[in-house]
Amino acid sequence: MRMKVKVIANSSRNDVSEDSGRLKVHLKAIPMNGKANEELMKVLAEHFNVKKGHISILKGKTSNIKEVEINQ
Repeated sequence: MRMKVKVIANSSRNDVSEDSGRLKVHLKAIPMNGKANEELMKVLAEHFNVKKGHISILKGKTSNIKEVEINQ
């Protein structure tokens, strides 16, 4: 399954919600040295109840709009 995700890094909480048909993910991690991307994969894995290794970022590694793929 592929989806677009809007990421809000350096937030006060880790949270997943839906906004205008796409996922919106708040992350505590800062967007530096891949920390936010790592935390994004962890939060999505917990949300979709899959292993972290089943989540990959296809596009937008340095952007706040990302395309991710989730394999189950």
